[in-house]
Amino acid sequence: MRFVFAIVAFIAAAVMIGLGIAERTVLLDPDRVSLSAEVEGDADYIVLEPDVLAAHPGKQTLTVSGSDTVFLAYGRSTDVEAWLGESPYIAVQHDADSDELVSEVVTPEPVDGELTPAPDVPADTEEAAASPSGSDLWLDEFTSENTLTTTVDVPDGISVIIAADGIEPVPSRLSIAWPLDNSTPWAGPLIAGGALVFLAGAWLLISGFARHRRSRGPRRNLPKGPRGKLPSAPKPPSMRRSQVTGGGRRAIGRSRRVALVPLLVIPAFLLSACSADYWPSFDQGGDAPATSAPATPAVTGEPAEETEDEGAQPAVTVPQMERIMRRIAVFAGEVDASGNSDAAPQRFTGPALQARTANYAIRGVLPEHPAPPAIPASPLTLTLPQQATGWPRTVLTIAKNADDPTVAPTALVLTQESPRDNYKIEYAMALAPDADVPPVAPAVVGASPISPEYKGLVMPTGQVASAYGDVLLHGDESGFASMFDAEGDVLREQLGVAGQQTIRDGLPPTADINFSNVVGDSPTVALATNDAGALVTVSIEQTERVTPNDGGTIAFEAGAPGAALSGFTSASAKGVQRVIGIQLLFYVPGVGTGEAEPIRLLGWSESLIGASEVP
Repeated sequence: MRFVFAIVAFIAAAVMIGLGIAERTVLLDPDRVSLSAEVEGDADYIVLEPDVLAAHPGKQTLTVSGSDTVFLAYGRSTDVEAWLGESPYIAVQHDADSDELVSEVVTPEPVDGELTPAPDVPADTEEAAASPSGSDLWLDEFTSENTLTTTVDVPDGISVIIAADGIEPVPSRLSIAWPLDNSTPWAGPLIAGGALVFLAGAWLLISGFARHRRSRGPRRNLPKGPRGKLPSAPKPPSMRRSQVTGGGRRAIGRSRRVALVPLLVIPAFLLSACSADYWPSFDQGGDAPATSAPATPAVTGEPAEETEDEGAQPAVTVPQMERIMRRIAVFAGEVDASGNSDAAPQRFTGPALQARTANYAIRGVLPEHPAPPAIPASPLTLTLPQQATGWPRTVLTIAKNADDPTVAPTALVLTQESPRDNYKIEYAMALAPDADVPPVAPAVVGASPISPEYKGLVMPTGQVASAYGDVLLHGDESGFASMFDAEGDVLREQLGVAGQQTIRDGLPPTADINFSNVVGDSPTVALATNDAGALVTVSIEQTERVTPNDGGTIAFEAGAPGAALSGFTSASAKGVQRVIGIQLLFYVPGVGTGEAEPIRLLGWSESLIGASEVP
């Protein structure tokens, strides 16, 4: 019976292993589903609508070809539409009934205003279409020659924009593939079970042979010889006995080698079935979704504005902001090193641009003059985008210097004027020592902008700059002094009454100095905090005017930054003046039921931005 059971075991093992291997070969389902299309139309851009990317679940593998240069980027659908503006484009959509990609040329309706040409395309180039390459609106972008293949994993509300080099026609062929679950959870058990059954059959076969050998021998009755004894058989020759013995040993050796075969074959089968796709999953929680939006924490405090647009969304995401900051940090390092004031407006505006162009002019005359503080790229310890429905857009971020932790973190306010403009730094300030930045909404929520006239704060944001300028001029005698926290305010010591007196004491008796403060031309930027307060960024320009009081003349000190910036090296009977640009970041508390908190200075920077003869 052991031989019968062994044969049955071998047959069952062959069937089980064969089925397991077949599930991973001839019976294996495809590992992906794909859609493709030949795109035709007279337009410079192709847009894959969100329903195309969501046609099937899972990550999307995009393959685009049909032009010498292929550009692909993805971003929020509203941002893609805003960047396109009035430009015609080929919209690719998904037909759910036929599960096919369909395309049509879309010409947007005219809108008020004109679009700004893309940064890397000259404004006077009529033959080339604006290139979307390098736009800060995209979450990511890719460029390749002839064919581009990339895998993305994007949530709903994301569109893909495709273009060429602005001159050649857009790519004509595209395909999208999604992964399919072609796991075979029974392949592993079948192969492993078949191997165990094979092993059991081999054991039955070997044990059957062993039992059969033990049971071999004469079973008939032999005739008795004289005196009841069996006749003695002649002894075989020694050589014959050795041959019989040797033959028996060789047979036993062969049976052992046969028994080792399953021990070598079974591990091979088990190794081939070690992948997770071969085995059933006992995870009751199910697979996590490919892309999930982060949870939105509750935001405390009342909204800064009573009327709030429900369609507002944060201006940027955190990964998008990190990408923007890497670009700006590289650009700032290059332009600061070269002192190229013509290139600086590409990424700087307002007070930040004034400070840098003045610094470049001074270093052009005085090379040993310090360069502006570097713009750090990472890490970003705070990203607070404005909740926006259109443009301009504003983002407040705080970045640390990863290379030198002793450098104070830098607070930056960036603005984007239009969809085709990139973000520019408008304010750049070093955080004050031990600055206590209040809690703010997460970046996925963003902050509401606060109007300059809003009455829910201890001081309307539109009055903060002029009030603090008065405090710098008059110190504790100012009517606004009690509204600002003096503790830790180093700026008062340097540019306030004490600092002004130090400058006055250093002048000769024949010269008088006068200080005045005016609010800078750049707009006040105010974003709400979680405690119904606001982070407020403003600028002040402080003018130091030195005039002779004895009827003589006065001039800038030779080799001083004022002389280098103004280019005025003569003595003047009217006097000379310097203008200090001050950028300030305040926390303005909300109006509470108890005693009002003072306004705190969180960060600031000051630099020489102007010098000239007194008009």
